Amino acid sequence: MPRLKKRSLETKARISRMKRAEKRREQILYLKTQAEEMEILCRGIRSEGALVPPIRQTASIFKQPVTVHKNQEGKVKTDFKHGRQEKPRQVFWEKRLEGIRASEKDGYELGTRWTGLLRPAGPHVRDETLLQSVATALHVCAMPVTGQPPMRSHYDKEIVYRIPDQPLVQEVSVTVEDIKSQEERVIAARKRLQEIMGKIK
Repeated sequence: MPRLKKRSLETKARISRMKRAEKRREQILYLKTQAEEMEILCRGIRSEGALVPPIRQTASIFKQPVTVHKNQEGKVKTDFKHGRQEKPRQVFWEKRLEGIRASEKDGYELGTRWTGLLRPAGPHVRDETLLQSVATALHVCAMPVTGQPPMRSHYDKEIVYRIPDQPLVQEVSVTVEDIKSQEERVIAARKRLQEIMGKIK
């Protein structure tokens, strides 16, 4: 019985050694195949001409004529800009003011009165937008506010002739009668003011 146990233990040890040796062989084979695949891959990459940097193939032993071209001197030239240097505006930037009204401290919105003397210049321009564009031009523009020039009706795209610095109003022609009526209104307002000041005193 003890001899049988000893033999069985020896056979088990032999089998385990054989298994370990088999595993080592498999690992060595796997590593060899990996190395071969990497070598083949590297050979393929080296053979591709697209990945090789370009090399000048000119033979240096032959004398070749060289032409020398004189370029202009590298001087920095300043860009002379004439006129006003302002940021360009959008064509209908006044339309962003639509729906915005001035209000008092208590939140009461101040309305605007439309006299009907001004005519809009451009498509889809409401009366409120027209008045806001005129008021903005009077406060912002340093140049005289004259309005848009007459539209060229015989062109398809009239809006390309729009001037961004002027409000969305057609040119207003002021006559002598308009000036006289304005003077009369000013005189009447001054008389009313004098009467009120006299009553207060």
